[in-house]
Amino acid sequence: MCAGARASHNSDTVAGIYLHIPFCKSRCTYCDFYSTTALAQRDRYVAALCRELTQRADTATPVNTIYIGGGTPSQLAVRQIAHLLRTIHDHYRVAADAEITMELNPDDVSADYAHALSATPVNRVSLGIQTFCDDRLRLLRRRHTAADAVQAVRTLQSAGFANISIDLMFGFPDETETQWHDDVEQALRLRVPHISAYSLMYEEGTRLTRMLRQGQIREADDETVLRMYRLLTTRLREAGYEHYEISNYCLPGSHSRHNSSYWDGTPYAGFGCAAHSFDGTTRSWNPAHLHTYIISMEQEGRISRESETLTTAQRYNERIMTRLRTARGADLDRLRRDFGQHLYDYCLRMAQPHLRDGRLRITDDRRLCLTDEGIFVSDSVMSDLMSV
Repeated sequence: MCAGARASHNSDTVAGIYLHIPFCKSRCTYCDFYSTTALAQRDRYVAALCRELTQRADTATPVNTIYIGGGTPSQLAVRQIAHLLRTIHDHYRVAADAEITMELNPDDVSADYAHALSATPVNRVSLGIQTFCDDRLRLLRRRHTAADAVQAVRTLQSAGFANISIDLMFGFPDETETQWHDDVEQALRLRVPHISAYSLMYEEGTRLTRMLRQGQIREADDETVLRMYRLLTTRLREAGYEHYEISNYCLPGSHSRHNSSYWDGTPYAGFGCAAHSFDGTTRSWNPAHLHTYIISMEQEGRISRESETLTTAQRYNERIMTRLRTARGADLDRLRRDFGQHLYDYCLRMAQPHLRDGRLRITDDRRLCLTDEGIFVSDSVMSDLMSV
């Protein structure tokens, strides 16, 4: 997921860098991200990734965030992570206070791994916990247990990591509100500064979706999922967390700077298999095939990326979709400057029913925001505001 504006010498102007690490020891039932279990290719992949980073080097624009995602980045050795980060620092102008995030699986977090990682520039970790229930972890085919998840957080904290985010899911088949409440309370006991929480999704091509269609599991009903979301939001606010994006909560000052750049339209550059880039008007992406990526970098020293240039209507729709996800909402004056009077008038006209019924509001500084009630039907609200 990443990119940058085209600059001279075939480089990319970037404010954020995303590295896609596609390796997983096993595939989870719900995941539709590009991944592979070809772990024997890790050294070749890291070498290819470093070559792409070098080939697309840009020393002109400060890099404010780096995000190492996957897949399972913690399937790489710490020496490989350090090598990737050295390559970035050698060929890009990384800001002194850059946020550098790495995703980890709980079962990969040994004391030795955590302490070695703390010696690298990584200063933020995102832990894929998903749930503290062993039965639900088995449904997802996660490799860790609930006890492993708790221990992983403690181990990272002991190694000196203070900026920790955890991922949670709700709306599992047959999950009760009481069980979800228990997950939320366990998360709060860990005292992590950032929590991302998502309802379980059934993506095309995943094992979980096949299980649903074969009648092996039953999808949670919308009303139950909505009550779980309300419970989550209420409880985290009571505990001092800011609800700064539909699925993200943080203690003051601990928002994800990298993910916020996606919602703010900041250019970003993606490297590795299936990684996307965006410069504000054009998207480009690498092929989602490990062998193709490695061979291209080894034999040609470059990767052929596909791209598309967004139309004005597509950019407007993306602005609505990304900005309304956030607590700050969409800047109406900037919307008019960027897209003209016609789309500005269209936005306000389509917003009127939602403003009248309390799903949207306009702040004193002229930002269009979802209300608490609007958040619960955000997809419908945003769809109404989008241009056809």
